[in-house]
This record gives sequence, structure tokens and C-alpha cells, in this order.
Amino acid sequence: QVQLVESGGGLVQVGDSLRLSCTASGLTFTSSAMAWFRQAPGKEREFVATISWSGRSLYYADSVKGRFTISRDNAKNTVYLQMNSLKPEDTAVYYCAARRGITTTTPSEYDFWGQGTQVTVSS
Repeated sequence: QVQLVESGGGLVQVGDSLRLSCTASGLTFTSSAMAWFRQAPGKEREFVATISWSGRSLYYADSVKGRFTISRDNAKNTVYLQMNSLKPEDTAVYYCAARRGITTTTPSEYDFWGQGTQVTVSS
């Protein structure tokens, strides 16, 4: 059974940083593209960042480019999202997702999802 478990969310102030983690089990992590999505209240789930199985291909949403960094540690089956210079519009539930094969920014193309972790940025 595949499990993705996110952690690291919380309540922070504008300009602060957070690092989210997502640890995977039950899948071949080294063959999986990983991604972070987020969903704010009343809005659709949106793409944040994705990373290929090797870590060499990275893609970011324009809204987070230059502030967020996605990375992975294949030895720990874990993907990270370092979030700097947080803004109130970054407030959302952040979800980790995994899929076999290449990266994509489309939520429906991901096979597995975590339960989400809340990030709230207060002004």
C-alpha cells in the first residue's frame, strides 16, 4: 500500500520560511516523479513544483519561482519543499503527489497523494 506522509506545515508570518517534507512508502521512489500541489479554500488544486526521479528536472509555478525550492533524497524516500519569503497568498493545504514516469504539472496524472499539510501565512 502506497503512503505519502507530509509534514512541516504551520502558521508563519509574512516573509518567513518553512520546509515541507513528504516521505513515501510502498512505491519505487527512485522511479517516481514527485510534486507539490496546493489548494486554498474555494479554489482548485494548483501545481506548485515537480521534480524528476533523478532530481535533474525541476519545474515551478510562476507564482513560486525564485522563492520555493523542491528537492529529494532518494536514500530517505523523501521529497522536500523549501518555501522562503512566504506571502499571504501562499496560504493553502499543500499536498505531495507521486507518479510513475516523467514529471507533469497536471494533478489528474498523479497516481498517489498525501493527506495534505496546512500552511498559513499571516500578515
